[in-house]
Amino acid sequence: MNLSEGRDAGRLEAFAAAAGDELLDLHADPHHHRSVLTLIGEEAPRAVATVALELLDLREHSGAHPRLGVVDVVPFVALAGSSAGDAVAARDAFSSWLAFEHGVPCFRYGPERSLPEVRRQAFRELTPDVGPRAPHATAGAAAVGARPILVAYNVWLAGSDVAMARQVAAQVRGDGVRALGLKVGPRAQVSMNLIEPARVGPAAAYDRVRAAANQLGASVAGTELVGLLPHAVLAAVDEGRWTELDLSPDRTIEARLGWRPA
Repeated sequence: MNLSEGRDAGRLEAFAAAAGDELLDLHADPHHHRSVLTLIGEEAPRAVATVALELLDLREHSGAHPRLGVVDVVPFVALAGSSAGDAVAARDAFSSWLAFEHGVPCFRYGPERSLPEVRRQAFRELTPDVGPRAPHATAGAAAVGARPILVAYNVWLAGSDVAMARQVAAQVRGDGVRALGLKVGPRAQVSMNLIEPARVGPAAAYDRVRAAANQLGASVAGTELVGLLPHAVLAAVDEGRWTELDLSPDRTIEARLGWRPA
């Protein structure tokens, strides 16, 4: 769950309190002005969204990351014991609740369309699937999805050349990787979603970014895992690279759920 708040500690604490024991992870970035909460179940997203709608006003928001609303992206992911159909049902129930209880227009993504399509087409070629036809005055709109597990992963470039970051992002985008080049604070960043992490994981994505940057005369300065990743994706990476890639066993979904990976 992605919220348009990454700076105010009191608000972040309020989100965590609303989620309670259903919160597995909270990652906040002040430059993106965005927080990513990893939650379990269907009630916690509603509780957190209710608090976010009370505390946040999109008209006061500025940050490096593009956004549709204060409750910006809410993806439902099927884990063991549930199916893709369950995720779609949870998506549809949440988006209907957000639209009809709070008046926030919702765009659904998943089998019908991708999240990048929603971002490009919302309120242009695409009308909300549920809720008002125009953005909410303070909350904007929400993209609510049903999707497989992905890994959010950032690679920092040395220096602040955002044009360079965009060139690198364009080169690594595709084949399991969505990428943007952003200026994040004083530095340039290649921000990625690894949408097939079992095939293209953090190590492969990092190596692609480094190779593209080197070709353009730039270099890599650091990495950042956003949220959690599956244990199998971690296990596929040489343990000797975990520190370089900002990975560790305690940042897997299974570790936070208390599962023992086979």
